[in-house]
Amino acid sequence: MRYQQRQAVAVGLLVTAALAHLAASGPADSRAGGEPPVPAVARQNQMHRVVHQLQQRLHALPQDQASWARLGSSYVELARVTADPSYYAKAEGALKNAGDTGPAAIGMGTLANARHDFPAARDWALRAVTALPSSAEAHGVLADALTQLGDDAGAQDAVQRMLDLKPNTASFARASFHLELHGDVEGARATMHRALKAASTPEEIAFCRYRLGELAFDHNRLDEAAQHYEQGLAARGDDMTLTQGMAKVAAARGDVPAALEDYRGLVARAPLPQYLQEYAELLEAAGKTDEAARQYGVLTEQQRLMESQGASDDLAAALVAADRGDGVQALRRAEAEWGRRQSVFVADAMAWALHVNGRDAEALGYSDRAVALGWQNATFSYHRGMILAALGRVAEAQEALVRALTLNPNFSPLQALKAGRKLAELRGGR
Repeated sequence: MRYQQRQAVAVGLLVTAALAHLAASGPADSRAGGEPPVPAVARQNQMHRVVHQLQQRLHALPQDQASWARLGSSYVELARVTADPSYYAKAEGALKNAGDTGPAAIGMGTLANARHDFPAARDWALRAVTALPSSAEAHGVLADALTQLGDDAGAQDAVQRMLDLKPNTASFARASFHLELHGDVEGARATMHRALKAASTPEEIAFCRYRLGELAFDHNRLDEAAQHYEQGLAARGDDMTLTQGMAKVAAARGDVPAALEDYRGLVARAPLPQYLQEYAELLEAAGKTDEAARQYGVLTEQQRLMESQGASDDLAAALVAADRGDGVQALRRAEAEWGRRQSVFVADAMAWALHVNGRDAEALGYSDRAVALGWQNATFSYHRGMILAALGRVAEAQEALVRALTLNPNFSPLQALKAGRKLAELRGGR
């Protein structure tokens, strides 16, 4: 899975755990834990029931601000599980009816994070923290926004505050990702196991297993990754992220037909951009160019649909365009995102877009910023290696490409092949 997509999923699933708790705590659907695995379709149906119950309650009690906040949060969750961004507008409307309260600010911050409007998410989170200084959830929304904005010190403080207030699955998971970003893979893994130990619902268990699986997959530990994905599926039926994990493992093991079948099912259930891109890349790598082109077309339409609902993602669009050789679009999108936030994720996108446009001296400066935290990321290393190769710095380019393929030789069905070819070329093996 590409790094920017995985981060989006990680944030989304952390948000989901909080939203699921909010929805389940409503007046008509309060249940204890210990539930059996919930298939994705059943999860959607469950969320629709929660929404219907809240709507009925608000029809009778329109001034119930807490229920408006829960309804808004439930709409954000529905947008995630259905890949239907039209729920964002409904969420915003409901949350505005929740008044100037701490829960409403948390909900608005969560919604802004889901839309990738991270400056707004930060501002809402700060309002929530002011209203509810002892709320771990408020600090979690703030940590997510600051991580994406590139405020590393602020994000660390928010995560630490969250841990101090409530050392639970959500806080340990954020701490794990912060450690991973700084190159401490073993610390990230150990902290994620603490998150798993603290997990109390099928959703939390599935999320922890997914993150542990991603840590393993991203460091070429396929058997360990598969084990985590499988154990997650045992906790939560046909969870989409875990199914996607198993598809990646199948592709990495050479079972491309099984991987394609999994992706075909995923994009039919939820045409999320990350699934569409990975499916299209795998089709292209398998020589199914016509099918790949169709999926790239669906990806473009889905991106437009999300943007029409206020959910911009110039970062992902820039990287897709750069990978496909569309330098103009890649740079336009990357520069737009850089204008909003200067994180390591966007620095790498700027580097890659500039490289595709032949501006490698500038690209290297952004690549330096991308690797500044120490993240052991195969995609970052691949991009850096290609930039260095274009600059004629052969030894450094080889080192970066070897690092990419050692960290994770399956980081992308297409780009990993290109990395291998470039490395052979640099070694004189044409």
